[in-house]
Amino acid sequence: MVYVHYSSYAELCRGHVCQVVICDQYRKGIISGSICQDLCSLHEVEWRACLSSVPGQQVYSGLWQGKEVTIKCGIEEGLDPKARSEPAPRQELLLFDKPTRGTSIKEFREMTLSFLKANLGDLPSLPALVGQVLLMADFNKDSRVSLAEAKSVWALLQRNEFLLLLSLQEEHASRLLGSCGDLYVTEGIPHSSWHGAALPTLLRPLLPPALHTVLQQWLGPAWPWRAKIAIGLLEFVEELFHGAYGTFYMCETTLANVGYTAQYDFKMADLQQVAPEATVRRFLQGRPCRHSADCTYGRDCRAPCDKLVRQCKGDLIQPNLAKVCELLRDYLLPGAPADLREELGRQLRTCTTLSGLASQVEAHHSLVLSHLKTLLWKEISNTRYS
Repeated sequence: MVYVHYSSYAELCRGHVCQVVICDQYRKGIISGSICQDLCSLHEVEWRACLSSVPGQQVYSGLWQGKEVTIKCGIEEGLDPKARSEPAPRQELLLFDKPTRGTSIKEFREMTLSFLKANLGDLPSLPALVGQVLLMADFNKDSRVSLAEAKSVWALLQRNEFLLLLSLQEEHASRLLGSCGDLYVTEGIPHSSWHGAALPTLLRPLLPPALHTVLQQWLGPAWPWRAKIAIGLLEFVEELFHGAYGTFYMCETTLANVGYTAQYDFKMADLQQVAPEATVRRFLQGRPCRHSADCTYGRDCRAPCDKLVRQCKGDLIQPNLAKVCELLRDYLLPGAPADLREELGRQLRTCTTLSGLASQVEAHHSLVLSHLKTLLWKEISNTRYS
């Protein structure tokens, strides 16, 4: 077991390789970024515990400028067989190949707009997001974008989570603090709502579901704090549905992704499996299938299979809200106040039956979500938990 654990760690945790590649490209003048000097010359970015779950996506806790941070970068090309969605980061040789020398700022603006349209859909709000990208690309604040800066921000845009950090409000996601090439640093990982994460990786699958629930009650926050975290999660679902830059889908709905701050405000611990609607539809629409299981993006974004033509449809079977409500049943019902438990259980059951069909989505989903938030908020309002 020790050998297997070490081999697994050695495969998953290769932050030193990532740092060598990034700093080599920086010293050659190929890339740029706001933390490059601290990372490569002054060595003021401290790498701590490895948090990676797949080899292509390196995640480490760290310390920078006296703050707890999370460091993220990619080191290889490949498709995560579990995710079956976004490709993992590219090979080093191809990583910083765009834009090419001689590209004008106007061409780079158009190139960025085309990329965002392909990934987020043709939205009227996209020019504002392009402006935000160009502003971010000027890492040294000299009012112009160099080739190294353009290459770096283009590489960052290829990272699904970075694109989401730009598109979503900071309220429910970790704040972006700096970058170098396609390596970026965010605020430290918030507290996790899944206490099985504290166990060694090899032991997690051996833990019975009933024990997960007991751990949750023993080690988790008091019920009113859980209610506050749940309200934040529901607000996040609302933002995914009514965001300024289109609709997004949660494609791995687990407690491991439900984080919270020291004040018990909800923070999404990992945005890697949140995907734009346009990306999910492009992946699923017309995909050959025999069963609905063949029409799966990520872990649980599933569409129906049209068995007559043997192709996947575009609409998801289960929307974000229904999957989150399934999660909240185990998170909120244990320990809930007796006078609330029956009504809360009823509303959560109603919520889990919601379908992803476009005809249901707008009015019905908003109503169910609003009722749930109101029920929880009434229970904790005017108390120290609010």
